[in-house]
Amino acid sequence: MSKSLGTHKQHCRQEADTANLAKQLATSIFRFLEQNPLGHLNIALVGNLGAGKTTFARYLIQAMGHEGKVKSPTYTLCEPYLLKTKHGAFTVHHFDLYRMRDPLEWQEAGFAEYFDIPGICLIEWPEKAEGTLPAFDLEIELTAGAEENERSMMLNAFLNDGLSILNHLSKNLTQ
Repeated sequence: MSKSLGTHKQHCRQEADTANLAKQLATSIFRFLEQNPLGHLNIALVGNLGAGKTTFARYLIQAMGHEGKVKSPTYTLCEPYLLKTKHGAFTVHHFDLYRMRDPLEWQEAGFAEYFDIPGICLIEWPEKAEGTLPAFDLEIELTAGAEENERSMMLNAFLNDGLSILNHLSKNLTQ
């Protein structure tokens, strides 16, 4: 992975803290997509098994307006969620690459095109693709804490769009 352009660290003592961080990040992402209706973001979710990647993805997708259940894409590899903004709609493609046996499996399944259209690709276990994925705007690294719902999160921006979102997030969290 390339050098981080910016970092935000946050310790979440309970699940409500995790949900709040996801909500704040969703606000920053919405701002970006409203300013860039044809924009696309690649967001990696990194962490050990049980670190809370899918839980964070659920909170993020629901905070962006999805009202139904957010399913884990463990067996399907990808679950799409059509969401609306003031200026139109976009899709969040939520990937879980944990069960992949070959780094090119996601491309062979026809998912590569999702990385070229407006919206978001949210990828759990990106390391399973061994460098075949496009560059990430943001990487969210989750580390489980000593308590059940405790976790530490480090958000790294690797591209300018990710940095813009991270700067907006940091500003909102300090207000």
